[in-house]
Amino acid sequence: MDNALLMNARARVLADLEARRHATPAAVSALEDACSARQWWAEQWPQGEVYVAGLVAQDVQDALLETAGRWPLCLGCGADAPEHALYIQPDLGGPDPVWVCEESGQAVAPLGGL
Repeated sequence: MDNALLMNARARVLADLEARRHATPAAVSALEDACSARQWWAEQWPQGEVYVAGLVAQDVQDALLETAGRWPLCLGCGADAPEHALYIQPDLGGPDPVWVCEESGQAVAPLGGL
C-alpha cells in the first residue's frame, strides 16, 4: 500500500471534519481507526487502493452516526428541508469520491472540499 494515498485520504477527511467543525477527539480517533483498517484492506487488495479515500470517509461517517449523529449535514437545501446528510458517491468510494446530497442527489463537493 502506498502510504501517500492513505495520508492523502486522512488529510481529505480531516479537512472535511474541520470544515464542518466536527474534528472532535472522538471524530479524529474514528478517522485514525478507519485509516488503520483501510490500510490493511488495501494491502489485501492492492487494486482497491483507488477506493481508500472514499471508504475512509464512509467509515468515519458510520462511526460518527453511532456516537455523534449524522455527518456531514447538508447545508445547501435550505431551512425548510428536513435535516439530512451528504454521502460519498460512488458507493464503493472511488476513484474520485464526491459528497452528494441524499435528498436532491446533487454533488456538493469533492472529498476534502467541504
